[in-house]
Amino acid sequence: METIQVNTSQHVAIDYPVAGLGERVAARLIDLGAFIVVAILLMVLTALTGSAQSKILVISIWSIYGACFVFYDLISEIFMNGQSIGKKLLKIKVISLNGGQASLGQYFIRWLFRLVDFTLTAQVGGLICVAITENKQRIGDIVAGTTLIKTVARTGFNHIAFHPVEEEYTPVFAYADQLTDRDAELIHEVISTFYRTNNADLIYAMSARISTHLAIKVPVGMNELEFLKTVIKDYRHITSKRD
Repeated sequence: METIQVNTSQHVAIDYPVAGLGERVAARLIDLGAFIVVAILLMVLTALTGSAQSKILVISIWSIYGACFVFYDLISEIFMNGQSIGKKLLKIKVISLNGGQASLGQYFIRWLFRLVDFTLTAQVGGLICVAITENKQRIGDIVAGTTLIKTVARTGFNHIAFHPVEEEYTPVFAYADQLTDRDAELIHEVISTFYRTNNADLIYAMSARISTHLAIKVPVGMNELEFLKTVIKDYRHITSKRD
């Protein structure tokens, strides 16, 4: 499975799987399906109008619809953090190849090259390019320096850090509740990525940052992986009691 390394705001690199051709096509079909439904509703509305003033209104509505259709991908990716409705439902998103959020310029280039990927090549150019490129990129992605990733890691239940905490559990690290939900999610992602890639550097880097953040040291006899799992367990237990 192709992956791309994403650097988080905490400067921890995590490997995410690249979205394949199937996810891209399915997301696009969802978006097109939504526009088809709206178009049918507009046609019904058009059929019910007849006066000159109504015709002007209908022309205006269809003009707005056309503009929304043309600019939909660009606007949605800019304001939905690299996603459209279809991409969000399929849990995929656009990112820059350097692992960061794509810039406005990159979104614009991707949108502009839809002409090459889909319109001028009858939908074939983009599909072939995604199928044969290493990072599953269409032509617009290659020019813009972007690709699509799956935002949900595929991990087994036994590898998930967020196991239920027993009622009588006594936290090891009393200040684990200083973490935020995003911190806890990131630790979970690091642990999950370690089980997929066996990259211990992620564990060492994350444990060092968490120990600094909480002003604690990894106890003697506890390795960094167990430290992170314990911190998460403590966080879950303390926050659940508070709720």
